[in-house]
Amino acid sequence: MTTPAQGLHSHVLATLGLAITAGEYPPGTVLRTDELARRFDVSRTVIREVVRVLESMHLVESRRRVGVTVLPTASWNVYDPQVIRWRLAGADRPRQLRSLTVLRSAVEPVAAGLAALNATPEQCRRLTEEALGMVATSRGRQLEAYLVHDIAFHRVVLDASGNEMFARLGDVVAEVLAGRTHHHVMFEDPDPAAVTLHVQVAEAVRERDAARAEALTREIAVGALKELDVLAP
Repeated sequence: MTTPAQGLHSHVLATLGLAITAGEYPPGTVLRTDELARRFDVSRTVIREVVRVLESMHLVESRRRVGVTVLPTASWNVYDPQVIRWRLAGADRPRQLRSLTVLRSAVEPVAAGLAALNATPEQCRRLTEEALGMVATSRGRQLEAYLVHDIAFHRVVLDASGNEMFARLGDVVAEVLAGRTHHHVMFEDPDPAAVTLHVQVAEAVRERDAARAEALTREIAVGALKELDVLAP
C-alpha cells in the first residue's frame, strides 16, 4: 500500500527526473532545496530523499552551501532503468531508442550463442513457452500481452548465457521493449518475420546450435533497427 508520503516522493522524483533528462534543467543548473519544497508543496525531508535518489543515478550532485547541481549527461547512470524510462518519455526518444537497440544488437546475439551452450532444460522450456506466447499474442492488436512474453523471452536468453554481466542487462532490455510499446514505436501487430525468428532462436538454443542461435538473434536486432528507421527516424 502506498502512503501519502511515498506518493509525494514518487511524484516529485518523476517530475524532476523527467525534467532533468529532458534538458529542462541544463547541466550546471543549481536547484535549491527550499525552492523545490515550496514549488511542490512538500517538506524538505521529501526533497532531500528525492535528491538522494537522483544522486544515486548521477543526475545531480549535492554540495553544502552550493545546492543541488545538475550533472552533464556523461555522468548519468544511463543503464539505470528509471533513467532509461525518463529519457524514452522525452523528445530525444528516437536517438535513445537507437542507442539502446544498437547496444542490444551487440550483446544479445552473443548471449544467445552462449545460451545454446549453457541453458538448463528448464530455461529451454521457458524460452519455448515464451516464444509460443509471442506467437499467440502477435495478432489482434495485443501489444501489451505480447510485450509480457517478449520481455520474458529476452530475459531468459540473457540469464541462460551464463554471463552475469549479460544477465544484468535484463532490466535495460525490458525498458527498451516497454518503451517501444508504450510510446507507440511499434506496428499495430508485431512483424511476423520477427516472431518466427524468436521461435527459431528457441529451437536453436534447445538443439545446442550456438552459431544458429547467434545468427538468428542478430537478424532480430537488424530488423529492430530497420523498424526504427520507419517508426522513429
